[in-house]
Amino acid sequence: MLFQKNWLSFNLFIVFTLSSNCLVLAQDTINKLKISPLNDRCYVFTTWQKFNGQDFPANGMYVVASSGVIMIDTPWDTTQVAPLLDSIFARHHKKVVLCIATHYHDDRTGGFQILDRYKIKTWSSALTNFYCDKNKTTTASAIFLNDTIFNIDDVLLETYYPGPGHTSDNIVIWLPKQKILYGGCLIKSTDAQSLGNLTDADIYSWSTSLNNVRKKYPKPDFIIPGHQNWHSTFSIQHTLKLLEVHNNR
Repeated sequence: MLFQKNWLSFNLFIVFTLSSNCLVLAQDTINKLKISPLNDRCYVFTTWQKFNGQDFPANGMYVVASSGVIMIDTPWDTTQVAPLLDSIFARHHKKVVLCIATHYHDDRTGGFQILDRYKIKTWSSALTNFYCDKNKTTTASAIFLNDTIFNIDDVLLETYYPGPGHTSDNIVIWLPKQKILYGGCLIKSTDAQSLGNLTDADIYSWSTSLNNVRKKYPKPDFIIPGHQNWHSTFSIQHTLKLLEVHNNR
């Protein structure tokens, strides 16, 4: 277990080279797995599942460090966990060393059991762990109790719990060197026409939680939502508008 602002240090030193202009793509005609670069360290991966009868994309992310790769969330389509690991190794000649989940739904933690088979350490907040256990799904192999900084070689990732929103346990992850805010399902893409799955949402706290994120990380270069396109940095504002419309009905 980790306590507030604890530091994790992985003292492994492997030299790597990485081309900044290469797109890794593993995608067939029915949309299985897509990997897109944000920069020479950070990549968004997308898989698809059926939602309201249509194929719907879910985003995760990975970051390349000297000693290995850090994954944020697992693929929604768990048949693509192994292909993702293979694609990462083929491109970067590195293995995934850990995965951090941003909430307990299966589009974030569904691949935990498979990652366990690969001996990849999985992490979640204590609250996410509680809900995974309550719903009888695979829990992370390690938990953090409070907002935590992961320090893996030359990569920093900061977890932040802003309050309830899409779920009671949703967190965001900030990469300070790259100025990337990984919002997960707390933040809706500007492509979103609705708030999506509200089964476990706290509609009335969501706006406050989003404003907490805006105050803490005011000028990200990228904001990665849990679903759909991430090419706009106005996704928090868009989510607030969706909430306003929903709450005024």
